[in-house]
This record gives sequence, structure tokens and C-alpha cells, in this order.
Amino acid sequence: MRALFCPLSDPGYLYPATAVALETHRRGHTVSVIASGPAARAAGRAGLTVLPSNETFAVSRWFRSGYGQYHSVRQAARQARPDVLVTSVLCPGALVAAEVLGLPVVVLGLACHLWPHRGADGNSDPQDRVWRLDGALDVYRALRAELNLPGADKAGQDALLGTSFLLRGHPGLEPPGAELPEPVRYVGPCWWEPPAGERDLLSVRNRLDLVGKPVVYVHLGRVFGGESLWPWIQQAFTGGEFQAVVELGRSTAAPAGLLGTADVTVVRHPWMSPLLERARLVVSSGTSAPVLGALLHQRPLLVSPNGGEQRVLAAACVRAGVAVPVDRARGGGQLSVVAGDDALLARTARMSGDLAQGKSESRAAQAVEEACR
Repeated sequence: MRALFCPLSDPGYLYPATAVALETHRRGHTVSVIASGPAARAAGRAGLTVLPSNETFAVSRWFRSGYGQYHSVRQAARQARPDVLVTSVLCPGALVAAEVLGLPVVVLGLACHLWPHRGADGNSDPQDRVWRLDGALDVYRALRAELNLPGADKAGQDALLGTSFLLRGHPGLEPPGAELPEPVRYVGPCWWEPPAGERDLLSVRNRLDLVGKPVVYVHLGRVFGGESLWPWIQQAFTGGEFQAVVELGRSTAAPAGLLGTADVTVVRHPWMSPLLERARLVVSSGTSAPVLGALLHQRPLLVSPNGGEQRVLAAACVRAGVAVPVDRARGGGQLSVVAGDDALLARTARMSGDLAQGKSESRAAQAVEEACR
């Protein structure tokens, strides 16, 4: 079997695809990955064959890059001669390319299903889900129309699911009574990240040791025009019980002079596991990577969502009892309450055990093999 992976190139999408690609290669199959940027170089150092790409697979451009994705996949397919494609959610160009090439396509989703369910109760954020589905379908339909393909105005959710659609979280994150569409299944986190550089890790550890307080890992997501967490961070970690290590990710740094004497270490690294191991709890906007990282490391969550997937996933974590919303009025006082909540810790540990024992890369690679058959 020859598999062509064409995920989004940002770490939150490329890293789980790398985990599945490495397992697929270990099973004796030929694997190529379309990718660009620092995460692509990390995948190459892990031993994968990386086919260079341009910005069409950047998550910040997904809604205007379908045409570029389509042609990138078509070009790479001439070289790789794949039997199956593996892509990310939000890659309409890869889905259409698979159709035109007559190939099965496996889609790696996020930590929970973002679109509407059958059978879910009335409290499962239906407006967020419908809005997200409509946006994805608008992009998909526009691409079909641009390529003069039939059915541009009739495509529904099924068109975005591929041959198999793999979710990386836990079934407990879905609303009560929800029935997932037929191609959708849970495989687990597919957790992979490059190893931490010794010098960078030592620098962070020395700083945390110098402060000496228990650590909270804060992973910032995009604000999407919403409320920034920086004022809360400044309040919560000034003169309090905890210190923070703040991963910027794709977000911007704190405004100059805001943090003052706050016990905060700011980083921008392509890994988080060593810091999660050090932390007592995790603060996240509600994106898949830090949520799954926290759960795998049995760390309870505080969530403060804005846009993108954040509101749906944050609500899912709160509903499942593994997270609580950030209360900006309480500042650091909420941290000790969450860190000492035995019921919250127990639920987090149970979900962590399920995720860790799921052999997610193996299940995902098996799904790729099954799609090819």
C-alpha cells in the first residue's frame, strides 16, 4: 500500500498525522507526507519522506486555500502514486482531489465531533455546530463550483467525512444521546511531538525551580476577536500560590509591561509533554492538542474559549467533568480549588486511562489499511 498524507502543516494537525504515518510505515507500507514549515522538518527528522508544499496547507488559510490544496495533492499524487489519501479536517481540496483521483480518503479530525449530531439532547451547543458545518460546506461547495464539478450546491456533511473520519478524543466528550455519522469513529489521541531540546528544556526547568512554586501550564490559542487571557494571567500569578509556564503557540505575546512581577515563564516550543509532566493543572482556550495533552497526563483543565473549535471542545470537556470554565473574577483563587478537586481529578484519571490504553496510532493505521481495501 502507498499512502499519501496531506494534513494541515500546523503542529496541531501535522503531529497526529505524523504519528499515524510512522505507524503506517512501520507496518511495511510506503508513506509520503505533504508538509511545510518547522513541523514538516520535525516530521522529516522522524524518518518520513516529506514532499514540500506551500502555504495552502496552513490552518490560518484553510478557508481560502482549497484550490491550492487540490492542485498540491494532484501534483504530489503523480510522484507518490498513492492507493489512499490521509488528510485533516478543514482540507476541502484534499477531499475533492481524492474524488477526482478515485482514491479513498481518511480524515483525521479533532478531539470531538464539531458538527451536528443525530439524537443529541437540546443542550449540546447546536448553534456552534451548525455554524461550523455551514462554514465548512460553503468552502467545499465553492471549490467544487470553481472546478466545474457536479453537485456543488447539494453537498452535505457526508461529503466532508471521507471514507473514514477519525476523532482523536474520547467518546465521553460527545453530548448525551449523540449518534455519530456512519464513517466517524474514535481512535484516540495519536500523540506525537518532537523531542525537547536539552538546552531549551534545562532553561525552562531552571526558571521554574528558581521560582519554586507549583506549576500551571497555560497554552494560549487564537483569540478570534474575543477576550485575551493575559490580564487574567497577570492577576492569577502575581503573589499567589502558583507559577505559570505560558506556551504562546500561534498567539501573540503579552503587551509590554503587563506581567510586571507575575510568576510567569513565557515559551514558544514545538513540544509540551515535559511541561505537562511538571504541571499540576492546565489552562487552555480549548484546542485539541493541549486538551489531549492534559488528559493524557492526567491534568485537570480550566478552559477559556473564544473561536474556532474552542467553544465546542471546551463545552465538551466541562460537560464530561474533566474541566471547569476560567472564572476571571476569581484570579488565582480558582487554581487551588481546581487542583484539589478530588472528583475532577478522578474523572480526569479515568479518561486518561482510556486514552492511554487505546493504541490510537495502531487503530488509525488500521483504518487507513481498511479504507484502501
